[in-house]
Amino acid sequence: MRTFTLAEASQTDLSDLVSYSEAGEVIALTRNGSTVAEIVPAAEMAQLRRTCKLLHDATLTLGRMATDSGARTELDDVITSLGLNRNELEAELNDELAER
Repeated sequence: MRTFTLAEASQTDLSDLVSYSEAGEVIALTRNGSTVAEIVPAAEMAQLRRTCKLLHDATLTLGRMATDSGARTELDDVITSLGLNRNELEAELNDELAER
């Protein structure tokens, strides 16, 4: 990892910083000795985004597994509990689809 203070980075050609990143290096930008930003290769960011999505999906799945009682509710029962009528909902949907 290359490290530049913000002052150094501002005096460095941006294309040089991007070239370092394209070559696979992470560029740390510091202010008062603390890293405040990083320039990361695009492939690494793409992998991080994929990993975050997988972890998010896994978290949702584990949460669902931990709280699933196994009980299932029929759709018609839910519709009725909401004070709705399945036939009216289907007719409304068909009307909307016909308008398209």
